[in-house]
Amino acid sequence: MLRVAHKKLSIVFWSLAFLDIFSILAGFTIPHYILKSLLLPALMLLLRTADDQAGYRYLLAGLVFSWMGDVLLLFDGRHELFFILGLASFLITHIFYTLFFLRKRTGGRSMLLRQPYWLLLVPGYGFALVWLLFPYLKDMKIPVLAYALVISTMLLCSIHAFSTKNRRSGFYYVFGALSFVASDSLLALNKFYHPFAYAGTAIMFTYCLAQFLIVWGFLSERKSI
Repeated sequence: MLRVAHKKLSIVFWSLAFLDIFSILAGFTIPHYILKSLLLPALMLLLRTADDQAGYRYLLAGLVFSWMGDVLLLFDGRHELFFILGLASFLITHIFYTLFFLRKRTGGRSMLLRQPYWLLLVPGYGFALVWLLFPYLKDMKIPVLAYALVISTMLLCSIHAFSTKNRRSGFYYVFGALSFVASDSLLALNKFYHPFAYAGTAIMFTYCLAQFLIVWGFLSERKSI
């Protein structure tokens, strides 16, 4: 029964995601608003099929704040405050995801100790991106710098949590976190540095992939998918 529920809810989520991407490409504003608002609730329903495992509440809280961020960013073109509040919502999301990944750490030697170059690559990438954007950030310099620090920490914690009991879950967590960094990087480049073709499509796809992989990693620990 659980496998059937997982498959059905996954199909619902990705159907909404691809319809939303199509709406972005076609310039359908109202369908985009509706579909984007439904994405995270669909993932919350998928998450609800899981037991109350370690980190469940952190992951659920992250999804709730992500949904708030999604809704707020729909209106960022009307007033800069919506973007700031949306950024704050996603910053809180990454704090909850960081706590979630730390709860998922289950012994064994940390991947960060086995492959310490991640400790240089991740902060180095975050620094390079902020350095590139810095001349264009104006009053957003401090918020963007804080956001880059938090999301880099979240990615490092996902790598630290790679050695879970279920190695497949570890892969989902790390690639989900990487997809989140990719999505936020594309959004920042498009908003602050230089708009590029199909930005909305690329941002939405990597964002949906990130959220889905993190939830799917959690579900895969049940060994029921």
